[in-house]
Amino acid sequence: MTSSLNVASKGNSGMKVTVGPSGADFTGATHRAIQSAIEMVARLGGGTVHLLPGVYELGNAVHLRSHVHLVGAGEKTVLFKKPSFTTQLIEDADWYVRQVAVADPSGFETGGGLLLRSCDEKTAKEQFSKHTILRIEGNRLHLDGIPRHNHWIAGAATAGTLFSVVAGNDARDVLIENLTLNGNRSQNEWLNDSQGGCIFLQECERIHMRGLRAADFEGDGISWQVCHDVVVEDCKIVNHRDLGLHPGSGSQRSVIRNNEIAGCADGLFWCWGVRHGVAEGNVIRKSSRHGISLGHRDTDNVIRRNKVIDSGEKGLFFRPERSAETTAHRNLVEDNVFENAGSEKTPGTGIYLSRGVEDVVLRRNRVVDRSGFMSVGVHIESGVARLTMEGNVFEGMKNEIEDLRSSKNQ
Repeated sequence: MTSSLNVASKGNSGMKVTVGPSGADFTGATHRAIQSAIEMVARLGGGTVHLLPGVYELGNAVHLRSHVHLVGAGEKTVLFKKPSFTTQLIEDADWYVRQVAVADPSGFETGGGLLLRSCDEKTAKEQFSKHTILRIEGNRLHLDGIPRHNHWIAGAATAGTLFSVVAGNDARDVLIENLTLNGNRSQNEWLNDSQGGCIFLQECERIHMRGLRAADFEGDGISWQVCHDVVVEDCKIVNHRDLGLHPGSGSQRSVIRNNEIAGCADGLFWCWGVRHGVAEGNVIRKSSRHGISLGHRDTDNVIRRNKVIDSGEKGLFFRPERSAETTAHRNLVEDNVFENAGSEKTPGTGIYLSRGVEDVVLRRNRVVDRSGFMSVGVHIESGVARLTMEGNVFEGMKNEIEDLRSSKNQ
């Protein structure tokens, strides 16, 4: 990677630099060239990093920085994750160490991404530490920070090149636009949705994603955890093992608009405490489980003018929770189409409301069954309170509404 940057290119709208295989301010087609450009622009106050057409092979995530926009040339700019590689640790790694010893160092690179993974000896829960490799000496990988977990051989500790394609941690005011992201699913191991995704954001604010194609990640498509004012619009999210779009725990005021989501487990999964969000104009197809799912304290959201087609189980699922007070309350669902749900093995439901859900409005939705697999249009469990249903239309199913409430709870 070489740099021929003209610092005079910084203008009133911030620094503008290019990255590309040739003829760019930063020359290279790896994560190193992209990250170098991002770090420099961030250090000089922000601006835009333009990725020129090319296939960029990533040995580490592209890490976002505040006030730095990342813009590509659509289908011509491809961020491609290299195949993953995993080996065992051969020494216990305590939570405070700065290096780990591995059985086989051949699959790692300096500057590459690293995931340490093991089971906690006391709780038996899987635990993770994410790093960048600073240098490699023999079979020792030097880390950019301490793991903060004990990764011990007794807990089947491993080191692997598992990471997101694009990652943001504590970033603010970022635009990600016109990029193609390929997670190379067939050559990568699964990455837990609390640790990564094709795009994974944690504790970020005002992140705008537009015109992206994120495909083929062995995990989530786009996931944001404890992030506020995230916008995802005009994107294609295709063929991810787990969740297509995952507005995660505690995220407020997400806007999810005019996206295409296909071939994921759940198309749009509202996680814990996701509030005051809007999902409108999206087309969600061929989810193996549910088209849209809401659950733990997901309140005061609007789900409007979406098309949810060919869901494996339920078109819209209000998940059961441990108590009525922790369910998804005060959500507006209007002018959507829920078409086909279920399979020969699993009877489907258009809209399913679990026990304890309160103050939901279902208005002017169309629930359509052309497959013959949908057993019921709207299923309402006992304990659902103050449900409003207005102007909904049902086509093609024998059982339109299955209401298990007693009259006093309606």
